[in-house]
Amino acid sequence: MRGISVRAILIGLVMVVAVCAIVSWAELVVAQIQIGFLQLPPVAIGLLVLILGGNALMRHIARRAALTPPEIMTIYCMMILAAMISSRGLMEKWLPTLVAVNYYGSPESGWQRLFFPHIKKWLVPFNPHGADKQDIAKWFYEGLHHGEPIPWQLWVYPLACWLILIAFIFLGFLCLAALLRRQWVENERLTFPLAQLPLEMARSETSGPFFRNYLTWFGFAIPAIVFTINGISQMYPSVPALTTQHHLNQYFKIRPWSDMDYTVAFVSFAAIGFSYLLPSDLLFSLWFFFALSRIEDVIASAFGMQMDGMPLYPTHLYKGYQVMGAYVILVGYLLRMMWPHLRLVWRKVVTNDPEIDDSREFIPYRVAFWGLIIAVVGSVTWCYMAGMSLWVAVLEVTVYLLIVCVVMARSVAEGGLIMTESSFRPVNFVTLVTNKAALGPQNLTAMAFFDTVFPRDLRGLLLTGFLDGLRIGDGVRIRRRSMLGVFLIAMVLAIVVAVVIHLWIPYRQGGVTLYSYVYPQHPTWNFQDNIAAARGETFFDWRAPTFFVIGCAFTLFLATMRAHFYGWPFHPLGYALSSSWTMIVFWFPIFIAWMVKTLILRYGGMKLYVRARPLFLGLVLGEFTAAVLWTVFAMITRLPVSPTMPWP
Repeated sequence: MRGISVRAILIGLVMVVAVCAIVSWAELVVAQIQIGFLQLPPVAIGLLVLILGGNALMRHIARRAALTPPEIMTIYCMMILAAMISSRGLMEKWLPTLVAVNYYGSPESGWQRLFFPHIKKWLVPFNPHGADKQDIAKWFYEGLHHGEPIPWQLWVYPLACWLILIAFIFLGFLCLAALLRRQWVENERLTFPLAQLPLEMARSETSGPFFRNYLTWFGFAIPAIVFTINGISQMYPSVPALTTQHHLNQYFKIRPWSDMDYTVAFVSFAAIGFSYLLPSDLLFSLWFFFALSRIEDVIASAFGMQMDGMPLYPTHLYKGYQVMGAYVILVGYLLRMMWPHLRLVWRKVVTNDPEIDDSREFIPYRVAFWGLIIAVVGSVTWCYMAGMSLWVAVLEVTVYLLIVCVVMARSVAEGGLIMTESSFRPVNFVTLVTNKAALGPQNLTAMAFFDTVFPRDLRGLLLTGFLDGLRIGDGVRIRRRSMLGVFLIAMVLAIVVAVVIHLWIPYRQGGVTLYSYVYPQHPTWNFQDNIAAARGETFFDWRAPTFFVIGCAFTLFLATMRAHFYGWPFHPLGYALSSSWTMIVFWFPIFIAWMVKTLILRYGGMKLYVRARPLFLGLVLGEFTAAVLWTVFAMITRLPVSPTMPWP
């Protein structure tokens, strides 16, 4: 095992700044391709290709000066964290939320009366007791005139207060990663599909089989050609485009079929490539339960069920609560599988038993355990000071950190999903026993801020970046304890740089002219959803506890059968994810990968499966490289042209 070299850290710091700048400009200003919000950010793969190309040239010029695989992967891990932080992992949800409520909170909307009196002064850069559309919010959304200074000083205090909560949350992620790593990597031997491509690329520095394999370049060429044609078609409409998405709801016009949830077949070559690496039973479960959820819609509509949606999520309400139950049981199932490991961790925490060796973990078990406790308690205390009741703060933090984030991390480590999204928020647990209006305006206001910045959009979840980073470090034999410093340095620099960029861009460009999801939409959805409850107009819905219990019971059945019957084909994770935006986007690529993998294993066996692996990793490399190149083209030319990527 090796430590981290100084030059790797220095190059990594430069790349962190570059990634923050590229992702921020591409996603906010160009707004054509989102290259930073996936769990394997395309921008990191694109820049890794450039690093490898430059390193190959350096090896011919001065062999000793060339970077080693551990150094390359150190830089790569820093780029992953920078991409996530500067995208949906933090910045795109955090900064707009602090001023959106003031800019869009006109007297007609009722926000000024319902929410402003309950906003703590230290939470936001505007005056909560003042009028709507104060200058700091107006300038953020409409832009400053040329030469006018950005009001940096008004942001310093609220950002410093929020950074305390962010530090607690990220500390929780680090400690969870330390406690989960050995169980998931060594005991269960999960595949960590998202770590496979960068590892193959780094190992090619010494052995070179990946880039010298013709199957790699054949796989690369398929998405490269498709998205090149589609990009040209955007510039020259006379060139026909190749369809990468097909809406299926258009074929179902009559009830009950017309009540089927949003269903579209996206052709993502990257998702096909990652899915090929998954166990066959999990692949089958992912697409099967998605299809079953659509059949469930048809049956429910036929029996006259009210088909209203789960608030803020693209699924029906009754399925959203089923998924909530599935998450709870799935976490219990994971804890049951981890029990022997957790007993060892507890012994180490309580007695510091020298026979339990945690010297090779990137955080010692005792530090990780107490660090997680501090993270939870600190986050709960912060939320309480922000205006939540103590029990509400406990609910928000524990559901987010210990249920939702753990399941999302599992979906990446085992399921290889490049996008993490759930179908509910912690507040939905309250509606299991009472109506949301019982929380009162004070709780609803504080929860709207917390839910917008953390649980509502989970794409770019740093917990998965830590776990994949540790798996990558193992793959090139980096000492795990060294990875902690890499993570901390990358996070601190990324936050500082991204804050500056994410304030500079809207104040100079005007937020209303930038990416609509980040500025007018996402920061306001939670407040809009809480209006009726703040007015006391909501009611208790019997479907919430009913379908929550159904979800719990069915997931418990799946977990029990999987634990007791070898070869049981249905994985509870597939059911838990069935109603998420992730599966809406990736069910079709998963289905394609399952069919191809099944045929390969049946007629070619494991030998052909292994030989075909570079082809599917090439699909990933080709799609992500095309995304980065088209983003660079759009940034340089300032033209709003680029192919529509199949992972919106």
